[in-house]
Amino acid sequence: MTEQSIDSEDMTLKRLFQDFYRVPDYQREYVWGETNPKGEGGEEVEQFLNDIFNEYDNATKSDAPEYFIGTIVVCRGRDDVFELIDGQQRTTTSYLTLCAIRDAIEELEETVPEELKSQIAASTVDWQGESVERYRLDLQYEDSGDILKEIADGKALEAVTDGTRSIRNISNAYQTVREFLKVTLEDDPAAIRRFHGYLTNKVKIIRIETPTIAKALKIFETINDRGVGLDAMDLLKNLLFMNTKESDFQKLKDIWKKLTDEIYTAREKPLRFLRYYLLATYNVDNKLREDDIYDWFQKNEKQTGHAANPIQFASGLLKGAEAYRHFVHDEDTAGNHVRALANTRLLGGQTIKQHFIVLLAGRHLDRESFADLCREIENTMCVWLITGKTAKEYERTIVRVARDIRSISGDELEEFLQSNLAPERAKLRKDFKETLEEIGFWDLRRFRLRYLVGKMTQYVDLEAYGESEGRNSLAEYVGGNNDIEHILATDPSKKAAEEFGEGAGDWEIDSLLGNLVLLERSINRSIGNEPYSEKKSKYQQSKFLLTKCVPDADAAKIGTSDMITKAAKRLPSFDTWDHEQILARQKFLAKLALEIWQVPEKA
Repeated sequence: MTEQSIDSEDMTLKRLFQDFYRVPDYQREYVWGETNPKGEGGEEVEQFLNDIFNEYDNATKSDAPEYFIGTIVVCRGRDDVFELIDGQQRTTTSYLTLCAIRDAIEELEETVPEELKSQIAASTVDWQGESVERYRLDLQYEDSGDILKEIADGKALEAVTDGTRSIRNISNAYQTVREFLKVTLEDDPAAIRRFHGYLTNKVKIIRIETPTIAKALKIFETINDRGVGLDAMDLLKNLLFMNTKESDFQKLKDIWKKLTDEIYTAREKPLRFLRYYLLATYNVDNKLREDDIYDWFQKNEKQTGHAANPIQFASGLLKGAEAYRHFVHDEDTAGNHVRALANTRLLGGQTIKQHFIVLLAGRHLDRESFADLCREIENTMCVWLITGKTAKEYERTIVRVARDIRSISGDELEEFLQSNLAPERAKLRKDFKETLEEIGFWDLRRFRLRYLVGKMTQYVDLEAYGESEGRNSLAEYVGGNNDIEHILATDPSKKAAEEFGEGAGDWEIDSLLGNLVLLERSINRSIGNEPYSEKKSKYQQSKFLLTKCVPDADAAKIGTSDMITKAAKRLPSFDTWDHEQILARQKFLAKLALEIWQVPEKA
């Protein structure tokens, strides 16, 4: 092969595994077979096998259809081992399949074909005439450990499989193949040998060989343009390596490894993080979709500098990922717990994370200023969610605020927030108040309802009793030790229905916010669906002032001007309980909400 030539060859897996390959340590790790924390995903290996089997199943005694599994890009090393630049997932999976077939045949006490053994490992003679035993595939990135070598040696059952993500994925993939052989081929030795024959003789791949790694990386980019087969994160990694000196590969590899570890630890989708980072850091239209990210990089090198200084760009991306991981754990960039961040997670659940764009943009702020920013985000998000602001409007505002805040100092922050996020809430003041005056149990997701009732209860407690470790944590209010109690039970007893009067048993009445209180579970278990007259004494046993004062606010007063008495004075209390009382209490809570979430009167 001449210095400038690029050679492509259509070959079978039999021909492919007559050569030796290594996956360089800067390459993407093995991700097929990966599952999320819920055990979802990881179906790529099964799909790979099923697609091949479907073609294999169409074979006759005299002929069988070929099956094409894709393209790989390689560069021949000085030791005649091919550097595998693109195609690691399918190549590794094919190799694992060969290992699994060998192991299945051995366990069935059948003779393993010599050709199959040589497709897994073989001897080669170096230029000095020495015989060297080699595996056909060698993974050089650290996270893979020795798992592939152990599987290739027939020691899969002895291998440690609970180490790194790559080790788990490779182990999962191997086990998937073994399960396929057992279930689909019924552990029939003849069927397994026949499938091996089809796999190595009829499954085809195109191998593109380049004279240099730089050319291999360029072809990788061309093949995967617009994310076909790989996503923008993989293509970005390739783009950075293309613009990095080979002497700096190790440095970039180390940065990228830390970056992917941070994203994995945050349990975030890499593309969502990348999109949020771009929106927070550069002048990017909020309409940017994940599918368009790689094209955006190609057109915006002047903004990012990723081609001129890929190491610097990657280092900035890593710092963003480190900050993101802190945010996921309710911390600022220094690792300090941020109360409002924890609250926002309780409010938004696990899926709403657009506010991370603003957090990334404001990660340069000092501790106090960042906490102030988080409180404003919590307040604004609550108003937006309760009033039903559309996702498109929500993100457009988020991106606008992020674009401005990345150049704001701590001294300028308060004025900025008062002229940006506070007016956003003010514009929705009327809608927010009116919505809360009508909202009920069934109008919100359970976690958001718990946030709403818990936050109101906490606010009154802090006003009355001051701060403490327990009262400072909203999680202590919305946690499992407390229930949302319906004052008029959803299924009231006969006595309770008679006492309440018209509307008892009507879900549109008993589900209203005004009919709900936060109550310790231990107390709630003792009151059931009895009438209000019997529940009142139980409510007064609650440690939550907002609940304690429902039957009698005067009972909570201890003086004339102390904090507890002042807080209790403005809480409504009700000697009896009917529809009118529910509406009155709901109006009070709606008015209180304007204060809690700091919704000003004027924009």
